[in-house]
Amino acid sequence: MQHVRPVNDDWRCISRDLDGFPVTCSGSTSDNMLVLKQESRYAKANDHSFSRVNCSSFQFSMQIEQGIPVLSKWLIFNRFKFVASKGFKLGPAFLLTSLTGGSIVGDMAPYQAFAIGGLSSVRGYGEGAVGCGRSCLVANTELTFPLNKMLEGAVFLDGGTDLGSGRQVPGNPAVRQGKPGSGVGLGYGLRFRSPFGHMQLDCAVNSFQQKTVYFGITNLAP
Repeated sequence: MQHVRPVNDDWRCISRDLDGFPVTCSGSTSDNMLVLKQESRYAKANDHSFSRVNCSSFQFSMQIEQGIPVLSKWLIFNRFKFVASKGFKLGPAFLLTSLTGGSIVGDMAPYQAFAIGGLSSVRGYGEGAVGCGRSCLVANTELTFPLNKMLEGAVFLDGGTDLGSGRQVPGNPAVRQGKPGSGVGLGYGLRFRSPFGHMQLDCAVNSFQQKTVYFGITNLAP
C-alpha cells in the first residue's frame, strides 16, 4: 500500500507545481495505490574487480510493478524496468557494459517518470537533467585498468534517452524545463581501495561541453 503526498521546500503539502500543473495523478494533494511488485535476478559470477559496479561476468534483473484498482480513485498502471550488464576481461583491464530500460503504461503522476541523468545514469548531467519520460533507455560502458595494487584508472561513455516519451508525462515537466530528452557523457576517473571503503572520483563532460566532477565512497568497512 502506497500513499504519496508531495511537499514543497517548506514541507507543506502541494497539489500543483510553480507553473500551476498538477503534481499528482488525482489532482489533489495525495495519490493512493496498492502495488504488487515482482523482481527476478540472474547472475553468473566469473571475475571480480573493485570498480563502481559489482562485476560478475553477466547480470540481469527485471522488476515489474502492477497498480491494483481496489478503489476507483486508486492508480492503475503497469511499470517494468530491466538492468543487464556484462563484463569482459581484457588482459589486466576490465570492460563493463550495461543497459537499463523501462516503461510505464496506464495512470501516471509526474513523480513516477523515469529520470535520466546523474552518477548512476548518464554522467556529465545533473540528476534527471537529460530528461524524464514514460520510457527510458540508458547504456553505460566503462573500462578500468590497474595502476597499482590500490588504485585503478577508468574511462567511460554513457548515453541515455527518454525515447520521445517526455511529452507523455502529465504536465510535460521535461519540456517546460528545457530538458533535451537524450544525451551523452564521457570522461575518466580513479578507483581507490582503502581500509575505509572503495572511493571513486569521476570527471565527465556532457553534450554541451559542461564538466561535472563526482566523488563517492562505497562498500564502507565496518
